[in-house]
Amino acid sequence: MAFDPSTLRRDDYGFFGPDSPSWKVWAAPTALIGFQRAVTLEHFDPFLTAAVADSHGIYDNPATRLDHTLSYFLLVALGDGRTAVQAAEHLMKVHAPMTGIEPISGKRYSANNPDAQLWIHITGWHSVLKAYEMYGPGPLSHDEEDRYWAECAIAAELQTCKPADVPRTRAEVHAYFERVRPQLCVSERAIEGMHYLLWTPPSKGWHFAVGSRLLSLATIPTLPLWMRRLGRFALPRAVDPAVRIPARAIAWTSARRDNWALIKAAPYIAPMTGEILAAHRAATPVADPATITPAQARQRYGDQGTVRAEHATA
Repeated sequence: MAFDPSTLRRDDYGFFGPDSPSWKVWAAPTALIGFQRAVTLEHFDPFLTAAVADSHGIYDNPATRLDHTLSYFLLVALGDGRTAVQAAEHLMKVHAPMTGIEPISGKRYSANNPDAQLWIHITGWHSVLKAYEMYGPGPLSHDEEDRYWAECAIAAELQTCKPADVPRTRAEVHAYFERVRPQLCVSERAIEGMHYLLWTPPSKGWHFAVGSRLLSLATIPTLPLWMRRLGRFALPRAVDPAVRIPARAIAWTSARRDNWALIKAAPYIAPMTGEILAAHRAATPVADPATITPAQARQRYGDQGTVRAEHATA
């Protein structure tokens, strides 16, 4: 997925705009912790584990694969309508051939399946907010949080998620997690994937290996104990409070001058992510300083040939 920084916001403010909690949370340096949390959590869904394992993307080139995935979330949260809808359609095309048989159940999986896409979407938005609350400025105000989850539901319109299934409040998000919990499990491939993301081997680049390990010290304490035990990556409980102060200090330092330190480090870890954050920081004027809806963006800029049909239910 190529990205031209000058096109991040050429037309409008996208779906949310400068005063939105989505801009605040997704542009914070804590989003890196939240993202590692999200891609780890994805492996508790056996169908997504099968898709990830069969495609082998995170094992062949984890830095590029994860950079592109985080970039997608950032483009939807921070980009204009044209950028967001084109990124979403590109992602669906990439996911379209990712189908196969999930070995635990023997059922068919599809990376574009609505349930799988909803799990990816909710764990992403929830994890980034969780990291922001723990290591960033703290909880959003009540009104901001209500708006954040409303914006999360708007962003879900770009994926194959069924609108009626998308939670729109913190309580509905918690109810969603309770509803899907009986379907979650781990396998050898799931544990391998989670551990690979938390502790990427040095053979994939020392900078990325070191970065994943440092992030994991902050990521793991954000997870409930049952997930840590199930995933076999439970750190001693003493690590939780011990890591919070230095993690908050690093996040605060990185946030100074609008992510200057993070942007400078990005070429060595996540180049496209860095370009997006740099373009966001530049705050160039837009043609129309207003927000639009995903439906409007799709009508104006969408590719009518994009595959949007119903996918096999896992």
